[in-house]
Amino acid sequence: MNLYPPITVKEIAARYNAKVIGDENQVITGLNEINNTKAGDITFVDHEKYYTKALESNASIIIINKEVPQPNAKALIVHENPFLIYNELAKEYQPFCFAAKAIAENALIGEGTKIFPNVFVGDNVRIGKNCIIYPGVVIYPYSEIFDDVIIHANTSIGSDAFYYKKDSSGYNKMHTAGKAVIESKVEIGSNCTIDAGVSDETRIGEGTKIDSQVHVGHDVKVGKNCIFAAHVGIAGNTTIGNNVTLWGKVGVNKNITIGDGAIVMATSAVPKSLEGGKTYLGIPVNEVRAAAKELILIKKLPEMWEKFKNL
Repeated sequence: MNLYPPITVKEIAARYNAKVIGDENQVITGLNEINNTKAGDITFVDHEKYYTKALESNASIIIINKEVPQPNAKALIVHENPFLIYNELAKEYQPFCFAAKAIAENALIGEGTKIFPNVFVGDNVRIGKNCIIYPGVVIYPYSEIFDDVIIHANTSIGSDAFYYKKDSSGYNKMHTAGKAVIESKVEIGSNCTIDAGVSDETRIGEGTKIDSQVHVGHDVKVGKNCIFAAHVGIAGNTTIGNNVTLWGKVGVNKNITIGDGAIVMATSAVPKSLEGGKTYLGIPVNEVRAAAKELILIKKLPEMWEKFKNL
């Protein structure tokens, strides 16, 4: 997310009595978690496992819990609790919005859009033209919905990211400072949940059709003209290409990519990235022909075992 107005490294360090390595006058123009950073962004890291990823990211400023050599042109803010600083900044620039009305006064709703009773539309929401929003739909603050979108009953758009940091006191929630974006001609079934990005956006591409009871996690990017059947679950920060089909009860892991035109058959599990243009099946998935051969062999195992025992 972008920071308006920008803030300097020096100002943050002074607030938290932190040490600066690098240019303390560097201006911070955005805040993002490691996977979505760009030049001018601040991010945080507090585990050595992710030091390299953070230091080599596109972020210009990194809050870190240990002194390390300064990466080229980056500024480091050294503090014992980087998560605290990051979370406080997120809350400051995109604070929690309490709503006293069902449809916020500053929500922008396009011509021809039909909103049924018992719909909630939060602050700073933008809805395009000729949409249909059925009863019970909840559209969280900052969400964006383009033209000709249909959202069926009791679906949630832009709910908080499922992102927690565990310590000795339990689970500390990362403040959601991103949003959900639904492009034109998307249809979303009943009882679906589309989470907002942690600090960037979750995006559903133009023309995609989503069945009922589907969950899309934080920062997921879905391409154009995809089809997701009921009970599909997609974990955070995954990228799905154009014209991808996920049939019922497919589970997709976090931080992976599914290529254009891929088809994943029902009840399959996708633990790693998949090439486009192929059909997949199984737990974990394999190309459909190989998966079919595996199933045939599994069915023959009792017979093979009996023959083996008699050798």
